[in-house]
Amino acid sequence: MKANRLSKLSLAIGLSVATTSALASPQAFMSARSFAMGGTGVAVAHPSAAPSANPAMMAAEQHGWADDFGLMLPSVNARAADEEEVIDQVDDIQDVIDEFDAIVSRFNDTNATVGAGDVSEFQNVARDLNDRLNAFDRDTMRANVGLGLGFAVPSSSLSFGFFTSGNLTATVRGELSNRDKVILNDIASVQDVNDAQQTINSYENAEGEIEFTSQGKILASAVVEAGVSIARSFQLNNGDALQVGISPKYVQLRTFQYTESVSSFEDDEFDGDEYETDKSGFNLDFGAAYAFGAENQWNAGVVVKNLIPMELGSAQSRPELGEEEYTLELNPMVTAGIAHKSDYHVITAEVDLTKKEAFGYEDDTQWLALGAEFDAWRYAQLRAGVRHNLASNDDNDGIEEDTQFTAGLGLNIIGVRLDIGALYSSADVGAALELGTSF
Repeated sequence: MKANRLSKLSLAIGLSVATTSALASPQAFMSARSFAMGGTGVAVAHPSAAPSANPAMMAAEQHGWADDFGLMLPSVNARAADEEEVIDQVDDIQDVIDEFDAIVSRFNDTNATVGAGDVSEFQNVARDLNDRLNAFDRDTMRANVGLGLGFAVPSSSLSFGFFTSGNLTATVRGELSNRDKVILNDIASVQDVNDAQQTINSYENAEGEIEFTSQGKILASAVVEAGVSIARSFQLNNGDALQVGISPKYVQLRTFQYTESVSSFEDDEFDGDEYETDKSGFNLDFGAAYAFGAENQWNAGVVVKNLIPMELGSAQSRPELGEEEYTLELNPMVTAGIAHKSDYHVITAEVDLTKKEAFGYEDDTQWLALGAEFDAWRYAQLRAGVRHNLASNDDNDGIEEDTQFTAGLGLNIIGVRLDIGALYSSADVGAALELGTSF
């Protein structure tokens, strides 16, 4: 096998399943501040992040240094789950398959002399490859990447903002086929040179190669959106304040599904248009926030994202390999939160009221989150958070998402804001970085 086949396999090994499934959209974009505070933001978002988190928060009471203008340019976050070290396994498998192909070529070379030592080597390589492929069977990795830009101009009467973001989720999976198991077990039990040659002849193709039928698949989805946000604050008779906001937006959905046998996997087919589908349309987010308490130190928020359901079917470029159509769904998501704040701290709790169905080979998600921020006179902020997945279950077909811990730091230097965040769980590691300004 050529080396480049398995170099790409590190991104593409997976099982082609013979059932139709629903693939949920990627997790919603979050700012680096939100990332560091356990993914919270519905009741505590700053103006530049409010269009993505809860548009009503643009009109909420903010610090004096953040209530005139906010800019996020840009914000990037990424998470990766590869607890089974899929990439390292693929590199090792590549080396063993190269050895296997070299031995097959030696047996097929009429000018070469093979003996008992070659048979023993062939058996050992077949056993090694069999062990590695069995260990790799159903192993899964996942990657999540988000990128966002935004700005907001808060006002006591009417606030407005703009946002754009892109979110990608991809899962990768591997499985050994029954045919490959039979081939490798037969080779491991050959008795002599003639037996080895007969076994090779029984499985090789017209080109004199033994093709492995284990399949590779990438299941990926992306959601890109751009929109405007409008928010207003209303003073209630009891002195409390109610904010409402709306974000009309343009949304593009994309799916990528690539399935191919390991022996035929080629680099130049990896990004072919025949493996992609896309669909665009208009959608809507709606949010509300309510400030209360003697000094409006409490804030409650709720947001409904993607009020208009959308769905997109994936490509079926290789139905002969058992590849079925998957459906990417963008359904309404409702999240509620509450926060207590002062000039020096923010403490918030947040919960998803709806469940997001699993994408590819991962877990369903419905987050319960806690976040905190401690402010040192505007110049530095220390953040921490934790979130737990209420929808996690042992029956998921891939990587489990259970409890995640986050932390981060914010720095404000000469009007420029730098926010960093980190995430850790038993399966995931992640990081976020954001540049911006507020005044």
